Amino acid sequence: MTDTMTDTLLYEPRDEQVVVAAAPELRIDPRFTQHMLGWFRHLDPLPLGQAVPDPPRAAVLSTDLIVGFTYEGRLASPRVAALAPKAADLFQRAYRHGVRHLILAQDAHSPTAPEFEAWGPHCVRGTAEAQTIPELAELPFRDHYVLIEKNSLNQGLATQLPAWLAEHPQVRDFIVIGDCTDLCVYQAAMYLRMQANALDIPDRRVIVPADLVDTFDIPLDAAMRMGVMPHPGDFFHLVFLYHMAMNGVQVVRALV
Repeated sequence: MTDTMTDTLLYEPRDEQVVVAAAPELRIDPRFTQHMLGWFRHLDPLPLGQAVPDPPRAAVLSTDLIVGFTYEGRLASPRVAALAPKAADLFQRAYRHGVRHLILAQDAHSPTAPEFEAWGPHCVRGTAEAQTIPELAELPFRDHYVLIEKNSLNQGLATQLPAWLAEHPQVRDFIVIGDCTDLCVYQAAMYLRMQANALDIPDRRVIVPADLVDTFDIPLDAAMRMGVMPHPGDFFHLVFLYHMAMNGVQVVRALV
């Protein structure tokens, strides 16, 4: 993870040269990155019983823990795949604790999804990539799952999630896990938080355990070889967790 962001990196793909140019218009204090790192390192774990004091009023929302982001396909990432056993463990512990609202918000794209212009074709509805990871699909209480299919990064746009929330006003505690921290996890947590703000729902909690979310990594050198934009996984993981916390999402180290 980089410690400063005081320069703008300009890439010239013809000769693979990196030119570092000063960007005086960006007043970024490098101490702030250290502040974020300190904040992250001091995150506390949260006992599951405190995250879910009343199981009938709680839900676990898993976002995009599907084959196309874990095990096969152009967007599969080993960092995301590493979440699978931990996600299954949380589902099992939450179920034993009494949680019965288990939501799977998952890409199930149309064959001509506009999102493909940015990310390329992936997780088309009805394909293997759009299937739930086996670690979750094979749990014995899978009949309790609520599947929310989505055609964009946002779980609340043109999906069944708003209707489900309206039909379950008693659910107040939401645990959000999955991928990617800076994309669909961020969209899910912020949607739940912003909807509560807009509708004056004072007691809704949105909890994101940092060890149960992650994002993909494309280092600078690899991105230059591939001709794509770099995506420093650790950095974006940190920044978006911090930004969620700024907006009222409860970010914790883990649920124990």
